[in-house]
Amino acid sequence: MRGLKTVVIEAKEEPGARIHTTGILVKEAADEVDTPPQFSRAIHGVRLYSPSLKHIDLSSRDYYFLTTDTAGLIRWFADEARRAGAEIICGRKFERFARTERGFDLPQFDLSTRYLVGADGARSTVAKLFNLGRNVKFLTGLEIEYEGLPKADPDLLHCFLDTRLARGYLAWVAPAPGFFQVGLATNDRVKPDLKAFLNHTESVFGYSAARVKERRSGLIPCGGPVSPFAARNVLLIGDAAGHVSPLTGGGIRLAFRYGRRAAQLIADHLERHGPPPEQVLARELPSFTKKLALRAVMDAGPPNWIYDLIIGTAPMRWFARQVYFHRRSGSPPAGPPSEPEP
Repeated sequence: MRGLKTVVIEAKEEPGARIHTTGILVKEAADEVDTPPQFSRAIHGVRLYSPSLKHIDLSSRDYYFLTTDTAGLIRWFADEARRAGAEIICGRKFERFARTERGFDLPQFDLSTRYLVGADGARSTVAKLFNLGRNVKFLTGLEIEYEGLPKADPDLLHCFLDTRLARGYLAWVAPAPGFFQVGLATNDRVKPDLKAFLNHTESVFGYSAARVKERRSGLIPCGGPVSPFAARNVLLIGDAAGHVSPLTGGGIRLAFRYGRRAAQLIADHLERHGPPPEQVLARELPSFTKKLALRAVMDAGPPNWIYDLIIGTAPMRWFARQVYFHRRSGSPPAGPPSEPEP
């Protein structure tokens, strides 16, 4: 990046190993990076279910989601980084450092660096070692990949509102490239029970007739940006910094956008006497004030009978469209606005 030597330290044995994310990209995230078509699938519609499995269908002419082969996509990103000149060290954890006049020594890697970026997830080691802000509020997600689901509509993202099974968030069935992802996430008031969700929706999707490819779990930060997110010559980005929507749990778009922005600012700071990157980023990052308020409502867990009562109403349709199809803050319009289709 702008002539700087870059080294990526990855604790996993290889890029794409042990995935902990569903990897669904909103349109704005897809606009940030041109992903190869073999690793993604465009989904233009959402089917939203109440606890009794009543549902409404939502779509928009100018909006879509990309479900992804996340492991394949990450391996592609790693290959692109190497082609751009980055070195990737896999299978070793960052555990210690020594501050120097020019930056940091990383003795376990026999490396020295002028700047360190912690893009190391919800339980960031960098945040811990440098006494930076840390995520304390999480959703816990569980997911299964199926080779196919005989009864599932493959053209829709299926989302389920259910305070009993997915308190504080939702459950999903998502058609991905060559497989289906089935999962749910809950807040810390309820232990996630994916088996109960599978039993509840077996008649709709037919899981028992499908082969399981993989199981995964992960933490989704939902408490908003951490503070402080930086110190001298070190900053956090992505999940490590809490750059995740407290309402939807979406963080990939923000990781793409502010990861790139951080790289630009770091290069300017090191090579062109630019200001400290954290000073500029602090002015640009979202505060999530409204979404944090809505997170409190979601955590409270509306009774399931309310979801069943309002699922087909005009106010519920309007609200669901705002959640699924609104243009995310800071994203340029893709073209002239159009009314969502019924």
